[in-house]
Amino acid sequence: MGLLRRRQSPAVARNDRKFVGRTEPPHGLQVVAAKGSRVRDVRGRTFIDFQMGWCVGNLGWNPPEILSRVQAFKGPCYVAPSDTYEPWSELAHRLTKIAPGNLERAYRCVGGSEAVELALQLAISFTGRHKLISLEDAYHGNTIGARNVGSRDVDVRLPGMKKLAQPLDEQALSRLERLLAPRDVAALIMEPIAMNLNVLIPDTAFMRRLVELCHRYGTLMIADEVACGFGRTGKLFASEHYVLEPDLMCVAKALGGGVAPIASTLATAEIADKIQDSDYEFYSTFGWMPLATEAALATLDVWESRGDEILDNTAERSNQLRRNLEAIFPDAELHVMGVAIALELGDEERVQQIERRCRDRGLIVVPEEDALMMLPACTIDERTVHEALGILESAAR
Repeated sequence: MGLLRRRQSPAVARNDRKFVGRTEPPHGLQVVAAKGSRVRDVRGRTFIDFQMGWCVGNLGWNPPEILSRVQAFKGPCYVAPSDTYEPWSELAHRLTKIAPGNLERAYRCVGGSEAVELALQLAISFTGRHKLISLEDAYHGNTIGARNVGSRDVDVRLPGMKKLAQPLDEQALSRLERLLAPRDVAALIMEPIAMNLNVLIPDTAFMRRLVELCHRYGTLMIADEVACGFGRTGKLFASEHYVLEPDLMCVAKALGGGVAPIASTLATAEIADKIQDSDYEFYSTFGWMPLATEAALATLDVWESRGDEILDNTAERSNQLRRNLEAIFPDAELHVMGVAIALELGDEERVQQIERRCRDRGLIVVPEEDALMMLPACTIDERTVHEALGILESAAR
């Protein structure tokens, strides 16, 4: 860690400690530039980025199509939530058009936590129930509601939270049904591919019956696609792997193309119409700022024009990574879905050691307790992946 901190300017490190609020000290680089799958630090050294802002930079950093559109933007800086703005209507329509199932309304949010919080509130308001189900040890954001449906480590515990334990196989349906049976659960929330559980991939038998089982007991299904959406798992949305049709869906992170923060909660017309006629109110001061909306529209343009090409590349790079990682780490448990990759080594100290060695050699990976997460861009090229694998192999020795 000392070596990493020496890469930062002493003045920057000192001012960060003095003025920037954090819950833990920084351990990364002092980044001054980024392009494609690489970032550059203050000393001019470049690093292959296998973190990409934890699924923000799915199209690579500074994507030219998105950046140029934002730089050329001539519209208003701000539009009040009570006003109308044509690009909002366009973005909402395009999101609902590409979303799975019957999601027909898109609410304006700033980030993933807000989108999840809104989805939970919509479910509670729509059903009149106050209990929620999530996967044990999951993560869904940093607001009080999102933290309660996330991990157990939360300072303020809300009543009525239920947890579904792994594994998520066909037998899990009976465990879920017992939680649903009292008919007091507003919603079940989960990532269709659980990124925050080391790329947990549920069994198809479980996922194919999930929504029907929830609806049998009057419970809504919320798909959290904040991290696993927009190509990360090899489909535009992870829900597509299972033909999943959620009642509510949360998107964020890669929606802004890594250029601007923007998020949305998508809902069926049935939910949205009932909510609009109720006493429930939602207000986002900075939801869908005009510049962020422009970035999101440009991001959707990229997916519309080059989506098949990007997903084909994702599949090829996924196979390249899987094949080589199996050879480099034959004793590890490897979870791969698209370019969502978790390498479970079962040894937290070894994970930290490999992460440090990788960074010293020019590769950024993500240590998660006893696992290494690798989240390269969907647009990364074969040569860069080959270079990164060489670094990983030398770091593992």
